[in-house]
Parts: sequence; structure tokens; C-alpha cells
Amino acid sequence: MDMTGLVSGAGGFIASAFVVAGYTMRTMIPLRIFGILTNVVFIAFSIAHHHYPVMVLHMILLPLNIYRLREMLLLVREVKRSVSSDLSMAWLKPFMTERKCATGEVLFYKHEQAEEMYYIVSGRYRLVESGIELPVGAIVGELGMLSPSNKRTQTLECLEGGLVLSVTYSKVQELYVQNPEFGFYFLRLVSARLFQNVGKLEAQLAQSSAQASS
Repeated sequence: MDMTGLVSGAGGFIASAFVVAGYTMRTMIPLRIFGILTNVVFIAFSIAHHHYPVMVLHMILLPLNIYRLREMLLLVREVKRSVSSDLSMAWLKPFMTERKCATGEVLFYKHEQAEEMYYIVSGRYRLVESGIELPVGAIVGELGMLSPSNKRTQTLECLEGGLVLSVTYSKVQELYVQNPEFGFYFLRLVSARLFQNVGKLEAQLAQSSAQASS
């Protein structure tokens, strides 16, 4: 075998090894990074050996892998920022779908099976049992994902027509599995929001008790 054939065979073996190694990746960020390296190797190999269909394929896949890697890195960064600042879950917006709500509409009932959470964009909404009105920008329903029974603990009613964004628990779980770092910070964020909600409820109860005794 001449040197050209030897180099060609070695290049093909290396490119194939990158593909096999990519299938061993369990989480999304390492998978995307390795996918980018694989695309670069295949593009270089294809140019050197005039395999233009393969070159075109990987030139298409390369920007897609870069875009998805950037998307996941930005998501993790936004979750970290939320944990250390205002506990906002606005970073979930790109993964949510719009839902228009009419006045008097009930988004979910107490004891109903919980399958998604909501981000309030506009309108007025109230948790019926506690009487708490939720402001624009609030997230509601996220704790149902962590509940053992996945049941709603309150009823959510629309008092004034508006818009909400919804994301299914399965989508959040998908993001969790794809990137354990996202999952870690998401759990911290939900826990912090739970303690924040408990604190607000205690303050409201204390205020109600003070008003009743005065």
C-alpha cells in the first residue's frame, strides 16, 4: 500500500473513531462539543479526499451543533444567574408555548394531575383556595413536578383575560437529563422559590391575624 492509501485509511479510521466516541456521550454539552470536533475532522478528511457529499453534510451539521451548544450554555448561565439574583424563571421562555386565557377560565383545578407549569405574561390570575393573586412575571405550577403524586394543590383561575406561556414537565425533565448542571441549578432555584413562597404566605397569615385581633 502506498503512502497516500495509508494516510487515507488512517484518516477514515480516525473520523470513524470520532463518530463511535460521540455515541458514548451521555450528556448534551459534551456531546455537542464532540459533535463539532467530529464535523471538523470529517470536513478536513472529505476535502483532502474529494468526498464532497460528506463534506456538504458536515458543513450543514457544524453550525447546527454550534447553535445547540450555545443554546445550552446560555440556558445554564441564565439558571445560575436566577439562583443568585431574583429567582426568575424567564429563561424557560424559549421552551414554552403561548396560551390565551379568557376571564373566568380555570387553568387547572385542585387535585388535578399536574403536567405543566405556567409563566404569566399578561392578565390577572388567582389561586382560589389561598386567595393569592399572582403578578405578571410569576411562575405557577412548578412545584407539581416535584410532588410525589404530581397533583395540583390549588385551583388557578383567570380573573382578567391575558396570556400565559406553558412548558410541560417532560420538556423540563428532558433539559435536566441532557445537562446535569442545569438540573442541579434548577432544583436549587425551585427550592429557593418554595422557601420564598412559604415566607410570603407566613407574612400574609401574620398580617391577617393582626387585622383580625385589632
